[in-house]
Amino acid sequence: MHPNPTYRQADEALNLAFAAEQGAGLLCLSSEGAPLAAQTPFAIRDGHVFLHLVRSNPVARAAPGPARLIVAGPQGYVSPDWYGLEDQVPTWNYVSVHLTGSLEPLPQEEMRDVLDMLSEEFETRLLPKPVWTADKMPQDLMVRLMRMIQPFRMKIETVEGTWKLAQNKPEPARLAAAEALAGGATGQDLLRLAALMRDPPA
Repeated sequence: MHPNPTYRQADEALNLAFAAEQGAGLLCLSSEGAPLAAQTPFAIRDGHVFLHLVRSNPVARAAPGPARLIVAGPQGYVSPDWYGLEDQVPTWNYVSVHLTGSLEPLPQEEMRDVLDMLSEEFETRLLPKPVWTADKMPQDLMVRLMRMIQPFRMKIETVEGTWKLAQNKPEPARLAAAEALAGGATGQDLLRLAALMRDPPA
């Protein structure tokens, strides 16, 4: 996380809402060698993160233990020319939220509940498309697939967010950079970054 408090004004509720909206992140655990990491979708409920991993994933094998879920948001390069100020340097703006806590495997009997929670979380974002449910799967196949994965829960103990959006610049310079970024953006990620730069957390 960036240490500058200027970029860390978002409160816990905003950081949690951002993480929930993103819906996927990099789950990291310590190990004897390099840290272990797995990209995973998740859902947040009542102060906990729910997810599942393939049983053969090294992260799944390393649990239980302390973990960090890194949720990255929009990010992109910002040219110093866009500020309209002298003596500026290139930078990289981004949003990132870190959730830390204790990761624990859940009983296999809870696998279906976690799967249903996750599919509902993301299927409802596709409305008015009819919501897919696991009931549409042949049950014998569903049982076989569930044997390959393990449900997990992480109790959220700390929430930290960095919203590096040029808040350290004068407002006209920040807005000018946002306009330039949006005007030349070729992807939705950069358009979202420009929108956040126009209105960063206060």
